[in-house]
Amino acid sequence: MKKLLFLALTVIILASGMLACSAPPAEAVDVVQSDKPRDTSPPAVATDIDKLVEGNSAFAFDLYQALKGEEGNIFYSPYSISMALAMTYGGARGDTERQMADAMRFLLPQDRLHPTFNSLDIALASRGEAQQDEGFRLHIANSIWGQQGFKFLDSYLDLLAENYGAGLRVIDFIKNTELARQTINDWVSEQTEQKIKDLIPQGAINEATRLVLANAIYFNAAWAYPFYEESTFNGDFFLVDGGKVTVPMMHQTESFGYAEGADYQAVELPYDGDELSMVILLPRQGLFNQFEAALNSQVVESIIEEIRYREVALSMPKFSYESSFGLKQALTALGMGDAFAPGAADFSGMDGAKDLFIQDVVHKAYISVDEAGTEAAAATGVIVGLTAMPDTVQVDIDSPFIFLIRDIETGTVLFVGRVMNPAL
Repeated sequence: MKKLLFLALTVIILASGMLACSAPPAEAVDVVQSDKPRDTSPPAVATDIDKLVEGNSAFAFDLYQALKGEEGNIFYSPYSISMALAMTYGGARGDTERQMADAMRFLLPQDRLHPTFNSLDIALASRGEAQQDEGFRLHIANSIWGQQGFKFLDSYLDLLAENYGAGLRVIDFIKNTELARQTINDWVSEQTEQKIKDLIPQGAINEATRLVLANAIYFNAAWAYPFYEESTFNGDFFLVDGGKVTVPMMHQTESFGYAEGADYQAVELPYDGDELSMVILLPRQGLFNQFEAALNSQVVESIIEEIRYREVALSMPKFSYESSFGLKQALTALGMGDAFAPGAADFSGMDGAKDLFIQDVVHKAYISVDEAGTEAAAATGVIVGLTAMPDTVQVDIDSPFIFLIRDIETGTVLFVGRVMNPAL
């Protein structure tokens, strides 16, 4: 069964800046590499891969149901979100581990989940090897960015190195927050062919940041049966509210996978090489809300199982858009609330202490579909912070006080004052 693969880039930020400087070249970043090489022949069995894919598909549409209330277009990468959160999950323990497994639909225990992700990742990376041209590109990469001087458990670094092929890139979130942000953003941009820029906004990381895990997927593929540009012309696109807009519509008649039901039509468009495809689910007019409300992985699987090849006279719009939203509320609703709660979150598998929690999760995605094919990329930022900053002293200036203004170098006191009532 062919599955629709969205492309993505996912970044996980453990904690949550501001200074102005330019990012150094990638080779200037020190790397603390586990002595464990990536396992290129992971002990994953076919049944475990099936379980992983089953869980990922279930999570994909659980998340759709949680996000469908967002206004306008939606685009996200369930595979990349799952893979990046799996790297985070490797350090989760106790109730946090259990809740993440339930929310992410991780159906395998940790000792089998990570090798299976590795096996699936290796399999996906091999797609397009038979192509002799640039008609198909699928690029997958992982990176880990850790705070200089912060001690991560060797067992956690080994897990990431063996199963996700990533060494720890040492960076200074404390003293060079803005430099760290720009360095990671540059990596994100490079891995996504500059489609995702400035993933991590100013203020998203701060002195509490200790770790950033990043998963990047970039996909650019030509259709197996391209549309001819001369067959594209404006047409009506009918909206859910009864209105309509005029958009460029592509047209062709070809043998495509097709299925239909009382409330939908479905068409499958293969990409060059016939290894990946786009599956389009078209609810009958007037039934979109009803169809969407019932959508889950079982519904999608049953539709795909009904697909058979037949001649299809197809028209569809060209489209290109970006989508962005926060995932904290959605993931909490899916059941992993402890991961976002200081004092309840347990990521002790990362550093041996229960001092980290997820502050927020943000997602940004891009897709472009035209006569030639599809280009897509996405980014997810999971922002996690220390439950308490070390050596923090709280000062509440909420009573009368005296102040002075001085020259630091000479010690000259220029002004002295007292505040008895700041409201006067």
